[in-house]
Amino acid sequence: MDPQTAVVVLGLASAVAWGSADFGGGYAGRRAPLFGVILFSQFAGCALALAIAVIRGEPVPGPSELAIAAVAGVFGGIGIGMLYRGLATGRMGVVAPISGVLSAVVPVTAGILLQGLPGPAVLAGIGLALVAVVLVSTAPGAADGGPGGAPIGRLGRVPTDAATAIVAGTALGLLNLTISRFPEGAVFGPLVLVRLVEAAVIGLAIVATRGAWHLSRAVWPLVILVGGLDMAGNGLFVLAAQAGRLDVAAVLSSLYPVTTLVLAAIVLKERIVGIHALGVVAAVIAIVLVRIG
Repeated sequence: MDPQTAVVVLGLASAVAWGSADFGGGYAGRRAPLFGVILFSQFAGCALALAIAVIRGEPVPGPSELAIAAVAGVFGGIGIGMLYRGLATGRMGVVAPISGVLSAVVPVTAGILLQGLPGPAVLAGIGLALVAVVLVSTAPGAADGGPGGAPIGRLGRVPTDAATAIVAGTALGLLNLTISRFPEGAVFGPLVLVRLVEAAVIGLAIVATRGAWHLSRAVWPLVILVGGLDMAGNGLFVLAAQAGRLDVAAVLSSLYPVTTLVLAAIVLKERIVGIHALGVVAAVIAIVLVRIG
């Protein structure tokens, strides 16, 4: 597979894995404490990363890889914690689009600065993909606390929600940027440490907030699946960034809300409204433009 095709395929595969993990995590979060779902999914992902690293014969990460992984883990723990806090207590229609776009903009901007501007078609595809993320992530009725919105619907919450989303999106963008710096051949080994650090950050949040985290046996299989899918998304994104341009890998993997939306429609029979359908169309066009470019 040529590098141009590889970065597209791996980037989209990352979006499918991340979107599936988000859907599964949200589904599990309806049946169990969210802190527990996040914490134990990190351990599940860590175990999977370790197994894949051994199977691939990856070398033991050196000091530089471990340092990068530790920093990435801090960003990841903060990003995940702030994102779910915002989605749980604020306006979903504010938090989701802002955090989604920022998580893509940070590595896309870095990719352009490090590798120069891509061609016109790719640049147009990147822009359209960011628009698609906003459209697909927007929750109908969130402006007034209606269906799809958060429990808190007061106008005064918007600045706070936006600030939470900015922190979450920036941290997750920095996570993606950081793990994209793993040297070629080092993917799942360093991701083991990323997951352990993220689990430590979430653990500190549990202690600080005294939040519930115990899980029942019934939800364990889903939590393990979520952790595996999330880890697969990380690994595929790293491989995509190593195969081609960072900005292309970042923007294609950022289309994960499309996967979550489609799964919600198929599994939960949720209705896809006009703005979401427009976002899906924009995402498809963006993928075509990036591949043509």
